[in-house]
Amino acid sequence: MDTELRRDLEQRLLEYVGDYGIVLSEEQVRLMVAHLDLVIEKNKVVNLTRITEPAEGLVLHCLDSLMPLAFISSQIGSQDVILDLGTGAGFPGIPLAIATGAHAVLIDSVGKKVNAVNDFATVLGLDNVEALHVRAEELAIERLESFSYVFARAVAQSNVLVEYAAPLLKMNGLLVLEKANPTEDELIAAKRAAKICGMKFVSRETCELPNGLGHREILQYQKVAKPKIKLPRQNGMAKNQPLGI
Repeated sequence: MDTELRRDLEQRLLEYVGDYGIVLSEEQVRLMVAHLDLVIEKNKVVNLTRITEPAEGLVLHCLDSLMPLAFISSQIGSQDVILDLGTGAGFPGIPLAIATGAHAVLIDSVGKKVNAVNDFATVLGLDNVEALHVRAEELAIERLESFSYVFARAVAQSNVLVEYAAPLLKMNGLLVLEKANPTEDELIAAKRAAKICGMKFVSRETCELPNGLGHREILQYQKVAKPKIKLPRQNGMAKNQPLGI
């Protein structure tokens, strides 16, 4: 990515986030565009993403990762530990870590993606980012109730994500989901699963990405009680025998 393109993308990202009331510094924007550049280059040898055009990636990776910040009422900061479920190429975890200063744990079930994300964090100098090759159920045993926020973007059905997040979240912690067009059946199942898991549905916000690149819904669930069943269940049960159906 040449210098002129990089500067153009940085300016565009500043304008995009400004439209949603998200405040970033020039250095934060520089790091996010640098991350996108690293992803596009790495994608030539490791399959990380189908989105490889810089202007499209700026919206569908960088801006999309930041959209929840427009709707979360609390302030995320360096005192918080956040989790990105199914990080892929580091989205939304790396942009959120840059924007908030929180310690971010990024997990994925694909080892080569985790290795790439750790390399990105090193190159960008992000000592508040760690990527782990681990399943959500396994992490919940190791780091029970360790996270203030859990984020997930286009990973699994909402009821499955509610179950994954419940044992990982601290009491009153938030699960924040980004969805394109969730069905009413999915939302109903998620609310049922939430009751079983000690979670409650908080809000559903909708927005449109720039340049006609998509519709987004931000769903928030809060941990308010202990689960009614023992969590985490065994590996695979959340997907194979989902709650709330």
